[in-house]
Amino acid sequence: MDWLLSPPTPEAGSLLRREIGTYLARHADDRAAVPEAELTVSELIMNAVEHAGGPIWVSVDWHRTHPTITVHDLGPLFTPDLTPPRVTAERGRGMWLVSQLATDLAVAAKRGGGKRVSATLPVARSAEKSFDPPARITDPLPAAGEAGPDGFGREPFLRALVVELARAVEDDAGPQRAQDLVAHVGATVGGQMEAEYRAARQIVGRLSAEQLAECYVRLKAAIGGDFFVIEVSEERIVLGNRRCPFGDAVRFSPALCRMTSSVFGGIGARNRGTATVDLTERIAVGDPQCRVTIHLGPGPDAEGHRYQRPQTDQP
Repeated sequence: MDWLLSPPTPEAGSLLRREIGTYLARHADDRAAVPEAELTVSELIMNAVEHAGGPIWVSVDWHRTHPTITVHDLGPLFTPDLTPPRVTAERGRGMWLVSQLATDLAVAAKRGGGKRVSATLPVARSAEKSFDPPARITDPLPAAGEAGPDGFGREPFLRALVVELARAVEDDAGPQRAQDLVAHVGATVGGQMEAEYRAARQIVGRLSAEQLAECYVRLKAAIGGDFFVIEVSEERIVLGNRRCPFGDAVRFSPALCRMTSSVFGGIGARNRGTATVDLTERIAVGDPQCRVTIHLGPGPDAEGHRYQRPQTDQP
């Protein structure tokens, strides 16, 4: 789940802290652990609000037993002071407190400027299914400035249609169901794009790593992206991207990145049995470019969204 704070006011940070706390409480198997997790969330968000001086993106990833919170901003890098503060000190407790309550605290520079701060929260997932419609941070509908002399064109209309359909599913059935459907749509569309690439290049059989990379770049270029190859090997493909097909709107709807993950992952899994897509850097969270790694094959230690080829689906 992703949120944007822009402008990053203390009031907006407090509201987001409560929203994430409610989400954690709803899914936790031990609610007694939630206050510590919520305090960690509060310290990370408020630290960014105080020092970032610009937009802040907050992501919570709960694919594993314990959730990970990541706070992206465009402010200066810092080294957290993890020494115990003096009893009389009025400041300097935040990062030390986070280091005591959470695990895996890390501060990393974003290559294009800014930083990301992440930590694993001290709460575990409950087996109970639930859903949490995210706050409506932005309006995906076409802006007045996008209208031409004859009204709104096809591109802003279809963009709004896709985003609103995904949101409607989240409200009705929860974010996991919405993600499942986006992944299904992305894999299906990706299959059609792969078929077009095969026909254009007259390829039969499994795509090589080089051909997969070319296919990814080709399909993204066709819809307005600007992807390029950084690295290709039999184990992984690393791509960069200078322009998102969704345009500036993606900065306000980071969940749209899942479409890239599912398209790439579906094609990779179809040709390698299993593929894992790691969205390492994203324009959607303030990075100047995207960086996407597609791990080909099982790769048990690979981070990201994993895709498996159905037994009946052969390239």
